[in-house]
Amino acid sequence: MAASAPDAIEVEVAFALPERQCVVALRVRQGTTAREAVAMAGLEARFPELPAATFSEADLGLFGRRLRDPEAQPLKAGDRVEVYRPLKIDPKAVRAERAAARTR
Repeated sequence: MAASAPDAIEVEVAFALPERQCVVALRVRQGTTAREAVAMAGLEARFPELPAATFSEADLGLFGRRLRDPEAQPLKAGDRVEVYRPLKIDPKAVRAERAAARTR
């Protein structure tokens, strides 16, 4: 949805895989939430190999800070919404395994 000039702001939506990344610049209406911006970015079309839930259910952040409630987080001009991939390996478990291996 294109926003009209008086109430529009510019934001970015970013997503990355290990081998490639995508940053989509959007012009949205004021009051658009982080989750709405991700839907508008059309990432599922840019990454057809991934399930749509990768984007509709993903954790989101702004400039590296995870959002607690992306459905209610209104964006400000210049915000960069980041779509986070789920972790394949729990970092806490990896550290615990390394520590256990050192004590053996």
